[in-house]
Amino acid sequence: MCVNLMITYKQVVHRWMSSTIRMASKSTHFGFESVTTDEKSHKVNQVFTSVAPNYDLMNDVMSLGIHRYWKRELIRKLDPMKGTVLLDMCGGTGDIGQEFVTHMRHRFPNDNQFKVIVCDINQQMLKVGQNRAKQSLSPSACDRMEWVSGDAMELPFEDNRFDAYTVGFGIRNVVDIEKALSEAHRVLRRGAMFACLEFSQLQNPLLSKLYDFYSFEMIPVLGEVFAKDWKSYQYLVESIRQFPDQKEFQSMIESAGFGFVEYTNFFGGIAAIHCAYKK
Repeated sequence: MCVNLMITYKQVVHRWMSSTIRMASKSTHFGFESVTTDEKSHKVNQVFTSVAPNYDLMNDVMSLGIHRYWKRELIRKLDPMKGTVLLDMCGGTGDIGQEFVTHMRHRFPNDNQFKVIVCDINQQMLKVGQNRAKQSLSPSACDRMEWVSGDAMELPFEDNRFDAYTVGFGIRNVVDIEKALSEAHRVLRRGAMFACLEFSQLQNPLLSKLYDFYSFEMIPVLGEVFAKDWKSYQYLVESIRQFPDQKEFQSMIESAGFGFVEYTNFFGGIAAIHCAYKK
């Protein structure tokens, strides 16, 4: 009887510990709020469904309009060659994809082999992006863009498919960043480039305080004024503070198997581009 009770007690403890570990492994953050991974996925999807119609405005508000220059710099650092097939993950409304197509049309006017696959988990963002591309680009340029719904943590592509991978202002919203980096590594060909543009951490303490004031006191207010959406903009500000700093993110990229990892700060670290190559 005592033996049976002891076995039962051990089983209960084991199950409780296993359950606790599973719950802990599934916890994450949504801005400054602690949530489960499933909750974060749902909440992030809600945010981007909400901001999709005003996505460009959102980036203008958060970067004072400078994001357009940063995206051009991302493509410049990518320095794509003729026939490049690019995966633009978390591609949103296609800003980086359009920048890539414009760059390739200008540099290789006779190249009909290059392509960009704009991939995003949010259908509304992809819909807005497709409409914007039709308005901004010629039909032949639009043919160089493909729009795919997909999760950065479980990409719907075969191994070693792409010549380059970009992600702009999106990876901080992924539930499991390490898994997204691992997937990026999987779908890239050997020698292919990974390039990530993301809001980061200011290095100057005084500028950091000024930026914090603008971020927390002004951006949500502007979000409410221009987009009628305080909460989404509040989350986006908080998500930047939760994202790893430049050095830590560099280490995460290296841990995913990439080599030659380096980063470039903009405006003292408000944003940074991390570049790496698949070994």
